[in-house]
Amino acid sequence: MSDVRIIKKYPNRRLYDTHISRYITLEEIRQLVLQDVKFRVEDKRTHEDITRSILLQVIAEQEEGGDPIFTTELLEFIIRYYGDPMQNSIGRYLELSARLFQEQQGHFTDQLRQMLGQAQQPLQVLKEMADRQVPIWRSIRKEFLHNIQASAQAIKRRTGRDDEQVQKDVLP
Repeated sequence: MSDVRIIKKYPNRRLYDTHISRYITLEEIRQLVLQDVKFRVEDKRTHEDITRSILLQVIAEQEEGGDPIFTTELLEFIIRYYGDPMQNSIGRYLELSARLFQEQQGHFTDQLRQMLGQAQQPLQVLKEMADRQVPIWRSIRKEFLHNIQASAQAIKRRTGRDDEQVQKDVLP
């Protein structure tokens, strides 16, 4: 038996999984991807490989369904590269970036799992990690407040308005 599962797309737009001998949905295609099952989608009449097209449909369905990954700006950015001499380069760059992100996420997860697995009290370890982050967040907050105060002072000087009026304009 072949290592690659064959899915056939019929003219009626239905997908037929030859491995399990039944029609499947785009959600089931998504599950195959999540389970890392290798498959190929073929047009029933032409035997053309249409896997990319089906995967794009899965992505479109996911993007419409809830919390999208692709912002409008990112989609516009990608569209601008179609037909551009850099089209192949941007595709390769995005693929490598996604692989790097996946590897880094895996390393972080493994490190966290190892650290928490060795700890006698995992919640205590997480608390200690959070405590180490507090100074960073305090410095960010301090810088943010400093910038707001500087903006308020600049508005006050430009407009001659009092502190209370300026704060209403600057603070959310």
